Amino acid sequence: MEGSGASAAAISSFRRSYEALARGETGQIPEPSIEALASLPVHQPGKESSNRSLLSQACILKLNGGLGTGMGLERAKSLLPVKEGLTFLDLICRHVLRLRKGGDGPGFLLMDSFTTSADTRAFLAERYPSLGGPETWELLQNKAPKVDAATLAPAQAADPDMAWCPPGHGDLYAALAGSGRLASLLEQGFRYLFVSNADNLGATLDPLLLERFAASGAPFLMEVTERTEADRKGGHLCRDRATGRLRLREIAQCPPEDQAAFGDISRHRFFNTNNLWIDLRQLRAALEAGQGSIALPVIFNRKTVDPRDPASPAVIQLETAMGAAIEAFEGAEAVVVPRTRFLPVKTTNDLLALRSDAYALEEETLRLRAEALPLIDLDGAHYKRIDDFDAKFAAGIPSLRSCRRLTVRGPVLFSSGVRLQGAVTVTNPRREDAPLPPGAYADREVTL
Repeated sequence: MEGSGASAAAISSFRRSYEALARGETGQIPEPSIEALASLPVHQPGKESSNRSLLSQACILKLNGGLGTGMGLERAKSLLPVKEGLTFLDLICRHVLRLRKGGDGPGFLLMDSFTTSADTRAFLAERYPSLGGPETWELLQNKAPKVDAATLAPAQAADPDMAWCPPGHGDLYAALAGSGRLASLLEQGFRYLFVSNADNLGATLDPLLLERFAASGAPFLMEVTERTEADRKGGHLCRDRATGRLRLREIAQCPPEDQAAFGDISRHRFFNTNNLWIDLRQLRAALEAGQGSIALPVIFNRKTVDPRDPASPAVIQLETAMGAAIEAFEGAEAVVVPRTRFLPVKTTNDLLALRSDAYALEEETLRLRAEALPLIDLDGAHYKRIDDFDAKFAAGIPSLRSCRRLTVRGPVLFSSGVRLQGAVTVTNPRREDAPLPPGAYADREVTL
C-alpha cells in the first residue's frame, strides 16, 4: 500500500481490518448480543430555517463511487438521467447552488472512486464550472488489497488492477483524514458534515435537521426510517448489550441461524438510510485517538479475484460501512425521518418509479405525488439492463400516480398513454416485444 501511494490513514484502517481477519474474527453480530429498539426520536419536517450562519458551517458530501454495473452501466451511475432529462449530479449540483444563493452556503464534496473520477470531472467542468475544479470538490476513495483466502497473503492476479478492491464506504473517514480534506474543512470554518449516497435524491440538506444536530452536541447522527417488506435485507439499527451503544448490523454480519430475526421488521424496526451527520471536530478527535483510523466492524466479503471468473482464486475483501461508526462515538444518536428522505436507485424498478408521475420535480427535489410509493417488479430478463429498460419505455413512461403495485413478465412496450391504477400485472408470454395499448388499467391482469 505504501508503494501505491496510500496515505497513513488508509494503511492504518486496512491494518485494523486485516488484524481482525488474522485473529480469526468472523465479523458476525449474533442476535443474543444485541437488543431491538422499540422507539427512536422522530424528526418532523417543517419550514426551512433562515439560519444562514449555521448553513455556512455545513458541508454536503455525496458518495459517488458507484458505476451501476448491476444495471449494465459502465460510467458513474450519478450521470444517469433520472427526471426531465436531468441526472443525479445535475440535481445535486443545483441543490448546492440554490443553497448558496444570497450569501455563504454549504461546502460541497463528491467522494469519487478511480472508476468514476474522470466522468465526474468532465461533467462538472462542462455544466457546473462555478463549483470550481476537482481540487475544490473531489475526495478520492482509497483502494485496498484483496486477501488470498487460503494464505491470507495479498492476492495475486494476472491483471494487477484486480488485486485491489474498494474498502467500502467506511473508507470515508480514512479518505477525509489521509487526503488532508478534514483539516482543510475545519480551517475553512466547516463544523458539520452531511453525508449521503449520490443515488438517493431524497437526501437533500434539511436545515431543520442541521439545527437539530448542531443543538444536540452529538458527534454523530444517523437518519433511519421504519422498515418495510422491501427492507428485509437492509442494515438495521440496534443496541449492543455489552456497551449500551447504538449499533448497525448489515445482513453480511448476521449468522445464518439469526436470519429470520434479522428479517423480522416488527422486531428490528429501523432501517439505515445512509444519511449521516458528523461533527468534524469530534471526528478529528476520534481519529487522533485511534491513530488515524476509526475502529469499525469489518465485513469479510468472500469473492474470487476475478469477479467474472468463478474458477479464479478465492479472495476476501475487507470492507467497512460508514454507518457502523455510530458505535464508535459515545453519545451518537439516531432519528426517524420520513421515507421521502430515502429514494435510492439500485435497480430499474426504482428508476421507473422516479421517472414516472408518481414523483414531481420541485426545484431540484423529488416529491412523492402518489398516495404511496408503487411497488414495481419488472422482469429482470428484459428490464434489468438500462439499455433494455430504455428501449421498452422509448415511447414514454406510463402513469403510476395511482398505481399501488406493478408486475411485468415478458418483453412489454409501454407508453405515456398508459395509465396504471391499483395492482396491475402485465404478461407477454412470447419472446417478441408486444406493446400495451394506450388506456387505463385498474386492478387487473393483462396478457398480451
